[in-house]
Amino acid sequence: MVDKFELPKWLVRGIEESFPLKNLDQSLANKIHEANKNKKKLRIKLGIDPTGTDIHLGHSILFRKLRAFQDNGHIAVLIIGDFTAQIGDPTGKNKTRVQLSEEEVKENSKTYLNQLGMGKSSEESILDFGSEDKIEIRYNSEWLKNLDLNSIIELMGTATVGQMLAKEEFNKRYNSQTPIALHEFLYPLLQGYDSVAVNSDIELGGTDQKFNIAIGRDLQKYFKQEPQYGVLLPILMGLDGIKKMSKSEFNTVGLNEDSLSMYSKLEKVPDSLIPSYFELLTELDLSLLKENNPRDLQRRMALEVTSLYHGREKALKAQSNCEKIFLGLKEKVGELPVISLKEIVFPVKIFYLLSSLKLFKSSSESKRSIKGGGVKIDSDKVVNPDLVIYSKEDLSGKILQIGKKIIKRFEN
Repeated sequence: MVDKFELPKWLVRGIEESFPLKNLDQSLANKIHEANKNKKKLRIKLGIDPTGTDIHLGHSILFRKLRAFQDNGHIAVLIIGDFTAQIGDPTGKNKTRVQLSEEEVKENSKTYLNQLGMGKSSEESILDFGSEDKIEIRYNSEWLKNLDLNSIIELMGTATVGQMLAKEEFNKRYNSQTPIALHEFLYPLLQGYDSVAVNSDIELGGTDQKFNIAIGRDLQKYFKQEPQYGVLLPILMGLDGIKKMSKSEFNTVGLNEDSLSMYSKLEKVPDSLIPSYFELLTELDLSLLKENNPRDLQRRMALEVTSLYHGREKALKAQSNCEKIFLGLKEKVGELPVISLKEIVFPVKIFYLLSSLKLFKSSSESKRSIKGGGVKIDSDKVVNPDLVIYSKEDLSGKILQIGKKIIKRFEN
């Protein structure tokens, strides 16, 4: 009879699903127990396609879980999808993605690794890059770029069109007669082949990655490897509480954002998001959620998350500055992130200025926010979207506040 084991506390938090769970011998908890008993380092795969330049808090959930495996004696196998990024993951997309150039992908890769803390001490970075026995950084062009046609045909022979159309996004597009390019069917197979190339024991992914991780398991079986386990983590809802966190939705908190911007955004998240943000973005005791004051919980969560990425001192300063701005104490506010007016041609209407500075998705959204009372300059509401600003000097040094989330100081 097999002993029953539970997932360790450092791993179980925030996990939506792990698979397979056919019997006790094959459970993830049993595999981790056996690895620890035999002093074996498990190989934990996490693949990222550098299709953009910014990592946000939604992405951080997977990286923080990967770090937890590192801190508990296992190897993080971080795969930079420099080859697959040129195809683009079709997951979550209702149309074929624009393919990136090799140069774009290389530049994006550098910014991703910088944001993860490469070159910094383990205490200051999201992942521990300090020792070779804790991390492998692999680029999947290493094995995918040189696949010949015979190898590609062999890979394609391991899956059926029916399997591919079972993938939710493909199924929707097929039924709505939205085109699916043939190379998109290759993406799950190539990502799955990554698991074969690095001999992965466990793969981390969002809940939207279950299909791709399962393909990896199938390919490992085909190539006579022990199939990996899948560990799925939730998709973080964005600041609006409606859609998943995504830069295209303007509802993100970027890891590169200054401490004040990060704190001010998090301090005002909808009450409905507080439990998931507590669980997925912090290590705070979840019993704190039993408190009845959502405002206190918002401030506690915002302070904790900002501290993780900027340190306690900067986080406390950001909290203090937010309170001063709320009270209209402009002269007591210390250093703020700045927004440059250097590229703006004056005179300019305020709605167009704000959209030009990429503070809104469009001019029409900028107008709506102003009309709704969502824009303040030096604590005074701007109510006329057609207000003309005649020169940089009219704004230089003033504090811009958009809703409760964006606070910056104009500079020439």
